[in-house]
Amino acid sequence: MKLYLGFILTFLLLASCKDLGSSEKDLAEEVTIKKPKIIKQFGFNLDEFNVLQDTVRNGDSFGELMLRNNVEYPKIHKISEEFRDTFDVRKIVVGKPYLILKSKDTLEKVQVFIYQNDLINYTVIDLRDSVTAYNKRNKIKYVQREASGVITSSLSEAILEQGIDYNITNNLSQIYAWTIDFFRLQKGDKFKVIYREKYINDSIYAGAEPIEAAYFEHNGKTIYSFGYESDTINKVKEYYDEEAKNLRRAFLKAPVEFSRISSRYNLNRRIAYYGYKVRPHKGTDYAAPIGTPILATANGTVEESTRRGGNGKYVKIKHNSTYSTQYLHMKNQNVRKGQYVQQGDVIGWIGMTGNTGGPHVCYRFWKNGRQVDPLREELPKAEPLSDALKPDYFAFISPLKEQLDCIEFMELSEEELLTEND
Repeated sequence: MKLYLGFILTFLLLASCKDLGSSEKDLAEEVTIKKPKIIKQFGFNLDEFNVLQDTVRNGDSFGELMLRNNVEYPKIHKISEEFRDTFDVRKIVVGKPYLILKSKDTLEKVQVFIYQNDLINYTVIDLRDSVTAYNKRNKIKYVQREASGVITSSLSEAILEQGIDYNITNNLSQIYAWTIDFFRLQKGDKFKVIYREKYINDSIYAGAEPIEAAYFEHNGKTIYSFGYESDTINKVKEYYDEEAKNLRRAFLKAPVEFSRISSRYNLNRRIAYYGYKVRPHKGTDYAAPIGTPILATANGTVEESTRRGGNGKYVKIKHNSTYSTQYLHMKNQNVRKGQYVQQGDVIGWIGMTGNTGGPHVCYRFWKNGRQVDPLREELPKAEPLSDALKPDYFAFISPLKEQLDCIEFMELSEEELLTEND
């Protein structure tokens, strides 16, 4: 009997322990609390502050922003005078975002001011204790991307159709500016590009890096291009083809990006206004909206920057003993006589000064003192890649060329082509 009662008690005790363990386990699962996610940005835990986030507006100045948030004038003066190299308060830009971190109490005293120079770079003004200022960068993630296309109307449309950064269009046109006439692209021309996109916090798009490698097929001719740092000391990056030939020329093909030729070099031109008499046109006219930047097509020294008769406001540049160029009908010049300019520098803006029926720049080109048609000239090439660097270059481009060759062209379907034609 005692043995029987002992067995019953032992069973009840075990059952109770099992139930108790189960209950404790269930209870533990029920009271599990997830830790709150800490919001960190610009190196600060934003939960520790009252955060004011805004953008610089018209009429705003740094001093006014600080005074509006009850920062003492001596601190404002200290920042303005002592930290000019880090943060020039005179150069805050309308539309740029900023954060003001305030204390979490009734005083709401300003602790930190953060100014976003761009998506990547920002400046921190720490007003706690003694004032300090420093510049920092957000962590960037680089993602390599491939793209390709077949042109049905224009290069920019072929790129934008795929949601690719518009800067890739500019970059591609700059790489091939000396070898391809982008005013004469043909329907069916093709391109491929390899480039990297930048992201902040894995999700915020921060722009595209320069193209790493590209392929362009124009009028049946294929041209590869590979970005290569030919001068590691001065960080000079040039684009070369698969044979290590420099794609750049000493001259740009045109002084205006993405314009159209409204009148070509023509020594036999006849104009109705002058009774159809021969009035030679010794320039090439590029039509574009007023205010469009005009670029120096090559390095050189400004010989003239003035206004005269039918030429209107113009600039003339001497490049060397052989070549000179002239740019007519400017709205305004951006250079002065005797100034040295580099290829691609903005020397003025499209206008309608002098004898002109519409906004354009008349581009004139001299070779050995005689005006010639630049579009028919074999323009001199830039410095070639040195023989010493060629083995490294060929090893560098080998995987990139293989990658380019494996990219398939993104061609439009018949239905899309019909829509394009409509």
